[in-house]
Amino acid sequence: MPAQHMDLRDRESHQRLTESLRSLREELGIREQFPEGVLHEADASVAAHTLPSTDLRALPFLTIDPPGSTDLDQAVHFARRRGTGSAAYEVWYAIADVPLFVEAGGAIDAEARLRGQTLYAPDGRISLHPEVISEDAASLLPDRDRPAFVWHFLLDAAAEVESATVRRATVRSRRQLTYAQVQAEIDAGTADEQLMLLQEIGLLRIRQELDRGGASLNLPRQEIIYAGGSYGIITEPALPCEDWNAQISLMTGMAAARMMIDGGIGILRTMPEPDDGALGKFRRQSEALEHPWPPDMPYGAFLRTLDVAEPRHLALMHAAASLFRGAGYTAFDGEVPDAVVQSAIAAPYAHATAPLRRLVDRFVLVTCESLCSENEVPAWVRAALPELNALMASSNQTASRLDSGAMDAVQAALLSNRIGEAFSAVVLQGSPPAIEDAPGKQAPRLSGTVQVTEPALEATCYGELVAGERVTVVLLEADIARRRIRFEVKPTDAPSRSPR
Repeated sequence: MPAQHMDLRDRESHQRLTESLRSLREELGIREQFPEGVLHEADASVAAHTLPSTDLRALPFLTIDPPGSTDLDQAVHFARRRGTGSAAYEVWYAIADVPLFVEAGGAIDAEARLRGQTLYAPDGRISLHPEVISEDAASLLPDRDRPAFVWHFLLDAAAEVESATVRRATVRSRRQLTYAQVQAEIDAGTADEQLMLLQEIGLLRIRQELDRGGASLNLPRQEIIYAGGSYGIITEPALPCEDWNAQISLMTGMAAARMMIDGGIGILRTMPEPDDGALGKFRRQSEALEHPWPPDMPYGAFLRTLDVAEPRHLALMHAAASLFRGAGYTAFDGEVPDAVVQSAIAAPYAHATAPLRRLVDRFVLVTCESLCSENEVPAWVRAALPELNALMASSNQTASRLDSGAMDAVQAALLSNRIGEAFSAVVLQGSPPAIEDAPGKQAPRLSGTVQVTEPALEATCYGELVAGERVTVVLLEADIARRRIRFEVKPTDAPSRSPR
């Protein structure tokens, strides 16, 4: 697991990074502190809440999250079914009951609509809800009674959903695991039946994804950490168990979407199919990078053939991001729209599994529970549906700018004392062909994007670049205040094609 830490002996760089991250929050207008009225309402809501009468505490739920997580949205329990008809598996998926603590039209609700989602920055998390809710009373922490929306699935032997229901219940998680712990136990052969069923069902659901034409883009994860007074960046590929666990969440989102479509009300996460131009360009890129996409292979299956450790494959994964564009939310109340599919999933889909961290999930969960219990969808949900797309779009834009800005600032700090040094890199995005400018005008400087090997980071690089090539680059600039890094191809080096 590669990690790079900033040298704290350079206190000037550390101070400039702290100032850059602070100014980034100000530029984005991020709401950091909760108003007193919101905090008072949260305390009162927690003190007054009562747990649902349906008791599912006998089910030994477990949670799987990154280390140190305290805002736990989901808990899961699996069972194998024998001699009970066609159903081979049973899955219970508990989702934090945030609506129990948020009064419609109240101060918490209004503040959550302004925030949209929890934001994660290297200098601290900016929560969607007050911590007394998000990290305590509503969080599915181990060995505590908690209210939840509990999805119950019956799956056949291929892990296809035969039935799905959701109801409010009281649950009690037994174990809080990390992805690394789960993967280590499975790899060592010491995992219990619950974790083995996660793997078994997860793999079958991946097969379901491929069969319906879905696609997952499992790029290496880059995460900013702060430990021991030092900022750093961890870069690592996703563990297999993260994919399996994500499949349970995807299954739940698909079930929520189907429930809302059948009920004629709800809000879906939609994304159009990539157009022929984008698909054609990606196919040509795959040929140029010597890993051609077979004409008869769905692109989701092709993406799963890519190995992040191979430079040309990594460049292809970044190129494939162009196929995952245009996602948004589609609300309806009455007539179901024609476009209901999330193309990467290749099915209708809804955000339903992260209500502690994402605004829209709260409305989806209440809608689905109402439909499943054959009750009227509350008027406050209906009234909010038309504005949720705009609220989430604005929040997603802020989150994206915060993520990229923070990463740029920390990377600049890591490299601030290394101007002029040479680094090994792989070209992710090649420079465009040179364009002859009009007389008297200076030609634009050719540039592309490279993945520096050590420290592992992406950055703009000047020069003639070809995707998938290994190059040596020289650091020109690492500006912490402007959150900018620039390299150029080392003049004495010609790009050399990476070994096959």
